[in-house]
Amino acid sequence: MNGIREFDEAVRVAAEWFEAFVARLGWHDRERAYRALRAAAHALRDCLPVDEVAALGTQLPTLLRGEYYEGWRPTGRAFRIRTREAFLERIREGVHRDPAVDAEQVARALLALLAARLPPAEIEDAKAVTPAELRGLWPD
Repeated sequence: MNGIREFDEAVRVAAEWFEAFVARLGWHDRERAYRALRAAAHALRDCLPVDEVAALGTQLPTLLRGEYYEGWRPTGRAFRIRTREAFLERIREGVHRDPAVDAEQVARALLALLAARLPPAEIEDAKAVTPAELRGLWPD
């Protein structure tokens, strides 16, 4: 890598999480998977209250945290996703309406990844404030 221990570790951990996401999807197209991960992270971020966005964000690996927050404006937010269809539409938009991407599959893969890698208490907090229509996308 580049010889800076902290940077190399951040890259390694992000790659590990990304590989786990790709494995959950069962895809081979890594560019498509990256767009899907980013789109799903933004959809999740955009359906949560500001305090939970921050709480969840602190639990993410450094490089993924940057993707999660990319473009986010906590003040003056024009909308907050509240419906299942709006959530899935946000993912579809994020992958440029790629017909090969199943937005629900992507959402479930991200939420399962988070549930497997983050502290259970954080996941329960996130589920509790996720709009009711979306809670069924989280794994049991």
